[in-house]
Order: sequence, then structure tokens, then C-alpha cells
Amino acid sequence: MTSVETAVTSAKRMTAVEVAAAAQLACLLEASAPKPGNVSPGRHFADTRYEDFLASAAAVGEPLAGADSRPVGATVRLAIEATRRWTNANTNLGIVLLLTPLARAAIGSPDAASAGLRETLRRVLDATTVEDARDVYAAIRLASPGGLGKADSQDVAGEPDVTLLAAMRLAAHRDGIAREYASAFEVTFEIAAPALEQARRDGLSWDDAIVETFLSVLAVNPDTHVARRAGAAAAEEVSEHARRTLAAGGVRSDGGRRAIEAMDRGLRDPRNLRNPGTTADLTTAGIFVELMRSRK
Repeated sequence: MTSVETAVTSAKRMTAVEVAAAAQLACLLEASAPKPGNVSPGRHFADTRYEDFLASAAAVGEPLAGADSRPVGATVRLAIEATRRWTNANTNLGIVLLLTPLARAAIGSPDAASAGLRETLRRVLDATTVEDARDVYAAIRLASPGGLGKADSQDVAGEPDVTLLAAMRLAAHRDGIAREYASAFEVTFEIAAPALEQARRDGLSWDDAIVETFLSVLAVNPDTHVARRAGAAAAEEVSEHARRTLAAGGVRSDGGRRAIEAMDRGLRDPRNLRNPGTTADLTTAGIFVELMRSRK
């Protein structure tokens, strides 16, 4: 057992502070892994650096530690407000939207393994309110993600009059994070977390396991951040590149590693139009679930 796993396996029932620490650790592990097309150590964007992601991970600790004592929307809003005090970049909106209900479900739960955590998560999502939606909309406007466009119903520029879960269902066809809410985190629990668990069981380092998980998610789910910014065809091309990279061996072979480097170069441009940011967010959620599962 590694030191990371030891840190999250010390107790059967995790406290709010421990769950928040696991969420922060998930953010740090994800940001530190050299995923193609994303920021990582030594690989920055023109307007966003690796250090911005470190600051963001630190910022969300206190809000997430209180996730069980306030509504989901309020926690999302507090976490984004805390992040904005440390960076002007949109580093973690999708991550916060995913980790907030997960943290609320995990805090104090004696059964935070995947099945139990997901069932509790369903209840958390079903209980969301119109006020939750309003707070999340405010957080989205504050984070100012690129490429949102306009929606025919419940547009984020206005005030919603449906519950947060209902609003996410309306957006699920165009946004991967919203689709997670609508499906009780299907990609997180059925693709990302199992891929990461298997990679770790196979002896891969955290960096390699996370890169493999990222590629596994991207290979079967065209990234909606890419689709919004560069179009659906570009998103499908990026997924096809992920499939070819995995077929070449990915992190498990020299040829695969060369393919990862080539993929990274191909995804980088001055406007970051092909940055698979939603896939990175889903990978973070998968890491959190795996950290919950691996505790004893």
C-alpha cells in the first residue's frame, strides 16, 4: 500500500475534514498527471498555469468540508467564490460541480465504497432544489467558462425556476457534467473509477494510472468542452486519437508513450480549443471515488 492509499484508509467512517482532504487530493493528483492537452507540471496554458490548479485545490477544502451541513448549490457557490480569491482562471468549475454532491454523499457514510456511495449520491441529487439551481447558476456566471452559448430553456444567464437536477437534465445532451447529474454519475462510477482501480491493481503509478483513466474516458465519451469550443467533429477526432493512443499501448509501452506525447502536441493551440477539460473533470471524480473505495 502506498503512502497516498494509507492516508485515506485509516478509518472506516470518514469525517467531513477527511472527505474534503480526499477531494483536494483527487484534485492534486489529477492536475499533476501529464494528461494530453491539459495543464500539468511544466506544461502551462498562456492564461493558466499548473500553480493555478494547486491554488484551486487548496481553496475548495473548507467549502467541501461543510458539504453535509448546507445545500449542494450553496457549497458549489462557496467553492467557486473561494477559488476566485486565488486565481482568475476557470480551473475547477466542473470539478466542483462533481465533487460537491460526491462529498456530501461520502461524509459520515460507513459505506463509501462505490455501490453505497452511488446510492447515497442518487438521494443527494434527487433532493436538490430550485435554490440549489440558482446558486449553481451564480457560480457558473462567476467562473465564466468559455463556449457556453445560449440555451432555449433555463439559460444560465437568467434565473432558473426548476430544481438543479432538472436543470442538469435539460443540459445533459450538450454537457458532460450535466450528464453525470442526469445519470447518477454514470461515467464516474462505470468507466473512470473502474479504469483507475484496475490500473492501480496492475501496479501503475498514480500518474500513469490517471493518464490511462483519462484516455479510457475520452475514448468512449467525446469531450463536451472540446465540442463547445471547436465543434462536435473535433471532439470526435480527439476521442479517436485517444482510442489510437490506447491501442498503441498508452502508458504501458514505449510506443504508447510516444503516442501520448504526439497527442499532447496535437491538442495544444493558442486558444486551447481542443483541451479535453470535461474529461479531466470526470477523471477527478473517478479519483475521488477510488480513494473512497480503497480505504479500509
